[in-house]
Amino acid sequence: MPKPPQWIFAGCRDPKGQRAQELQNLASKHPNIIIIPLEVANPTSIKAAAAQVGEHLGGSGLNLLINNAGIARPKSIDNETLETMCEVYTTNTVGPLLMGQAFLPLLKKAAQGSPGSGLSCSKAAIINMSSYAGSIEDMYVWEFGQVVSYRCSKAALNMLSKCQSLAYKEHGILCVALHPGWVQTDMGSSAGQPPPTTVDDSVQGMLKVLSSLSEKETGAFLDWEGNVIPW
Repeated sequence: MPKPPQWIFAGCRDPKGQRAQELQNLASKHPNIIIIPLEVANPTSIKAAAAQVGEHLGGSGLNLLINNAGIARPKSIDNETLETMCEVYTTNTVGPLLMGQAFLPLLKKAAQGSPGSGLSCSKAAIINMSSYAGSIEDMYVWEFGQVVSYRCSKAALNMLSKCQSLAYKEHGILCVALHPGWVQTDMGSSAGQPPPTTVDDSVQGMLKVLSSLSEKETGAFLDWEGNVIPW
């Protein structure tokens, strides 16, 4: 983004916990980062987070909602269970649906307060962090890992992004499914081999893509370099 945002709200399951240490350090250096308790598998937590963000913003809206929470369970089709399918789907697909519902009033407010008719991330947008693993047409690294529940949840998230793009377009809200790359994070590295993309490269790429999005990309499935990924 050309100018830094006035506020960044970082959702975190356990803001005071050990695993949030890096986030706490970042927030202590940058007073515009506000850490908000959030568990996207819990509708009550989502509503509370939206209320807290709304309170902090006062009368202004929220320009950008990034649904980044995601989980994976390394199971093949033979050992998938009802429990893991539901657990993964709840966080990866239902969470972004409920987040969109809860934050819609704040996104609408941002869109209404923004000049011009075109869609953009500086006006109002929902970015769902999807995955190439959700592409049905191009079964990304199937030989390397079936991760069936993860693939199904991301394919469903892509459909949700499309639905949101159609439902929220009239409110001036852009919606996109974005693949961040196979990134060197805790989850990305748990597959047993080092992922090809660094966090910095992925983030820089995504920021560039976000700043270039317009009306013609709403409902699209893109990667961190701006390429269209097949459904």
